[in-house]
Amino acid sequence: MAFPSMIRRFGVGFALAGICALAFAADMDMDMHSSMMHGSASAPQVPAGGARVAVAFPPQLKREVLATMRMHLQGIANVQQAMAEGKYDEAAQIATMALGMSSMHGEQAQQEARYMPPGMRALGAQLHMQAGEFVLAAQNATATGDVRKPQQLLGRMLQTCVACHATYRLQ
Repeated sequence: MAFPSMIRRFGVGFALAGICALAFAADMDMDMHSSMMHGSASAPQVPAGGARVAVAFPPQLKREVLATMRMHLQGIANVQQAMAEGKYDEAAQIATMALGMSSMHGEQAQQEARYMPPGMRALGAQLHMQAGEFVLAAQNATATGDVRKPQQLLGRMLQTCVACHATYRLQ
């Protein structure tokens, strides 16, 4: 499914995800350690003084990056809903389309990468790889009934998002 058709499909969901993403980004200046699970190896490391690294994008590309982040956020929300309903195959399909390697939008992804610091690129790649792991675990959960692994992997994906938003901000 192409990115524009994802927007048409999720319509209102994207608007809500956008509001959540903006609120989430605004709240990321707070001390992340107080809100994270203590002792978690995947807890994000906030830069010294809590300041996030500003990443400058040309205006049009910035809008596209933000739209992609909203798509990822909506995808995570849809994955979580499918899991809550016990629809692990559907969760896997959603993760593939909205978060997996295929969600990286070709030329746009290459343009974005030119402006991203290496750490931001690494976190993005990590998210997409984790989504691939999640897909396999969710498909296995359908067959085995063991839902713990996909739940853990969804948590790791969210931690990766939090780490990126705690460290970087678009300018």
